[in-house]
Amino acid sequence: MMNEYKGHIAYYHLPGLFEFYEFYKAFLKLYREHREYFYDWCDIGSIYGAPYDCIWGGGRTSFGSHEAAEVLALTRKYGISARLTFSNSLLKKEHLSDKKCNELCRIFGDNDPLQNGIIIYSDLLLQYLKMHYQEFYYVSSTTKVLTDFEQLVNEVNREEFRYIVPDFRLNKAFGRLRNMSQAQKDKIEFLCNECCPVSCVDRKVCYENVSLKNLGEDCPEHNCTADDMGDGYRFSKAMRNPSFIGVEDIKNIYMPMGFSNFKIEGRGLGSALILEFLLYYMTKPEYQLNVREEVYLDNMLDLF
Repeated sequence: MMNEYKGHIAYYHLPGLFEFYEFYKAFLKLYREHREYFYDWCDIGSIYGAPYDCIWGGGRTSFGSHEAAEVLALTRKYGISARLTFSNSLLKKEHLSDKKCNELCRIFGDNDPLQNGIIIYSDLLLQYLKMHYQEFYYVSSTTKVLTDFEQLVNEVNREEFRYIVPDFRLNKAFGRLRNMSQAQKDKIEFLCNECCPVSCVDRKVCYENVSLKNLGEDCPEHNCTADDMGDGYRFSKAMRNPSFIGVEDIKNIYMPMGFSNFKIEGRGLGSALILEFLLYYMTKPEYQLNVREEVYLDNMLDLF
């Protein structure tokens, strides 16, 4: 029997803090002015990302270039936590003094009245940030590829992290997930829409390749060995992934079980696809056309 956990809201953590500034400028205005278009059982927990040429960045190579101060002003305006994605797995002590990354911490650390977060891999960076910037909360990155459930539990029990994003292959480990304490469940943030096959054995190597690129290292491209990855990301393909967490799963399985945090990937995708994610996960079906029209008719947006 599931442990019913009522009075719950699902919080979505959305991609593209710097990459999709213009998109969110239009979408968040619509979200505030027409809340009736969207499910009342969900809300936006954070928007995450990192700007171009950010050596602490990881997970995906970022191409976002919008001014940090404007990005912060937008999230503040709508009362949404901003998360810096600093999940580079290969940082060394000499990288900690990077001027650009420290300046980002200074800007986003000035977060009164809303606390901002940092998604992180490196314990070296974590200790540095805790010493120099006390204003943030921390999220343990999915780039750690925690596929063993005991590893996940150990990570969840670390006091320095407010949230932990497990590897997507643990999304359906219901027997173990159900038996976690409520305090542990509150820290879990599921990656919902991963397209990578569950059989992938190169995921950690792929992330390390991105980390090397962000550090400016001359390294060859990582060639994914999955049979169907030549087509790139397809939401329709992600929906067929055994790890996929859909809207009905969130409402009927995860929320009643006591989970409330769900991450949507997509920093390396176009804003047109981000819109499709938000239509699917957040928008009532009868209003999806309204939202699509409002966003597409904004001439400032390059949706492709």
